[in-house]
Parts: sequence; structure tokens; C-alpha cells
Amino acid sequence: MEITTVMAQLRTTDLAASIRFYTALPGFTLAFLHADFYAGIRVGTQMFHLKLVDEQDPSIVNVIEEGHLHLYFETADVQAAAADVRRAGVPLVEEVHDTAWSTREFVIRDDQGHTLYFGEAL
Repeated sequence: MEITTVMAQLRTTDLAASIRFYTALPGFTLAFLHADFYAGIRVGTQMFHLKLVDEQDPSIVNVIEEGHLHLYFETADVQAAAADVRRAGVPLVEEVHDTAWSTREFVIRDDQGHTLYFGEAL
């Protein structure tokens, strides 16, 4: 078996707002919109999906409380990525910091509360 791509799906109670949030981030674009309930967001050569649901994603609270993540975006320059995110008006939940596992990372949350990490290998 050969796997060429893996795509994650985030649930949103406001698809239009989530599309606006992600496409305001530099390098993130709307790849497709299907009817009024499903969309794809492209960043670089990667993509993830957004699905409209009636109730908030139940994993959001657990992820925040337990220190998990919903998506991890690897970048070559995390300092520049943090500056780009700030310029887009998104506050950082955790500032750029070095980790014990040899990465430099920062954390944001999207319009729904999903926890998003951006990191680079050191």
C-alpha cells in the first residue's frame, strides 16, 4: 500500500467564519467549497478539510485541558510564521519557544477554538 497524502477534518459551527479565519493567514487558501457545508483549505502542498456541524467540536475542550493539538504545521522559519500570524490579527496562545524535543514552536487557536501548533525542527 502506498499512501500519498493524509488530510485532517476540523468541525465548525460557522463554515464562512472558519474559511475567513484560515484564508486570512498568509499562504492559506480556499481549495474548494462544496455546497454550504464542506470546504478544503490548502497551505503549501498540504490540505485539510472543514465540515459544518450543528454543535461545537467536543474535542476542543479536552485538547485545551490536556495540552493536545488539532493540527501541527511544520515550517522552515517559525519566527517569520509567528510574525505573519500576528500581522493577520491572530493572537498567539503560546509565544515562540524552544521545546525539550528539539523544535521551536508557537500555538494559536482558530475561530472555533481548535488548537494549532506551528513548529520548526532545531
